[in-house]
Amino acid sequence: MGWFKRKTEGITTSTKDKKETPEGLWYKCPKCKTVITTEDHEKNGYVCERCSYHERIGSEEYFQMIFDEGKYKEFDAKLTSADPLKFEDTKKYVDRVKATQSQTGLIDAIRTAYGKIDGQDLVIAAMDFAFIGGSLGSVMGEKIARAIDQAIKLKCPFMIISKSGGARMMEAGLSLMQMAKTSAKLNQLSAAKLPYISFLTDPTTGGVTASFAMLGDINIAEPEALIAFAGPRVVKETIGRDLPDGFQKSEFVLEHGFLDYIVERSKLKEELSKSIKLFMN
Repeated sequence: MGWFKRKTEGITTSTKDKKETPEGLWYKCPKCKTVITTEDHEKNGYVCERCSYHERIGSEEYFQMIFDEGKYKEFDAKLTSADPLKFEDTKKYVDRVKATQSQTGLIDAIRTAYGKIDGQDLVIAAMDFAFIGGSLGSVMGEKIARAIDQAIKLKCPFMIISKSGGARMMEAGLSLMQMAKTSAKLNQLSAAKLPYISFLTDPTTGGVTASFAMLGDINIAEPEALIAFAGPRVVKETIGRDLPDGFQKSEFVLEHGFLDYIVERSKLKEELSKSIKLFMN
């Protein structure tokens, strides 16, 4: 094996005519590694054309997808978290909330809105995982409660789109109280004989699964969404056994009777509209 020594440090190449690829122009599917343009990926509802992998999306994308012409009226848009416990971990809770608001442009982990779906009234509460893992805190509980009041006032169905890591630990007991509060409000919706549609997306876990996410008159989910109370790693460590294939994925949950159906994102509006017609007729 021969050895050589470079006489000049480094190699220089001209980049004068090199065309830079704009940031975010391409999307690579994390499941099948297919690469397509971001524009085509968006047009396909953020679903991989090859393997149907459903990318996580936020409340705005769901509102645009479900409401007629993407038009809606938002409720309680400025409702924000207090810090009654003066909580601090790696940073102060108030600072974490401010930083997340600044990074995401969101005020909290859920947005609530009223609009029409194929001409039918609908109130939706949709979570944003980008905001502290879509965690359930006092604001989320209050916004869901107020949105249910709006649905009762409008005499229309109510839907929650869940995407959450569970209860917000920075609010401790106050966060856990929201599980009971939202469940009690759903009882009022039921007493008013109005349907509640629970839509579970990836991931729906912890206190959200343990309360309102599983209380729907119909429970529906996106394909391959993680739906659990404790995550698979925690379950495996606790029971000390290997878990079945696809454990806690929506297909597994459907098979075991906890879901009514699984819906591809491209057919979501159509299936929702059918379900609402069935309930309201």
